[in-house]
Amino acid sequence: MTRPAKLSAQQLEQELSSLPNWTMENGKLHRQYQFKDFVEAFGFMARAALVAESMNHHPEWSNVYRTVTVDLTTHDASGITSLDIQLAKKMDELAG
Repeated sequence: MTRPAKLSAQQLEQELSSLPNWTMENGKLHRQYQFKDFVEAFGFMARAALVAESMNHHPEWSNVYRTVTVDLTTHDASGITSLDIQLAKKMDELAG
């Protein structure tokens, strides 16, 4: 399967405008989600894991109690690709 190419700076800027809660941090898309409690946070991670697996594109993430921290990048493209944008949008939908 051919992986998508790294987005240009202009493409990335345009895509970020549709992801208001995401920022760039250390060359990766970055966001922290806050949930009501640990169970809600873990449930989000379980749902997002199924989506990530179906895309064959996996986040760098961590969970501390009710906070889930996510970083997205496409390692084999050495930067942000359309896969990262798609996963970020899906995660936002799942977080409600």
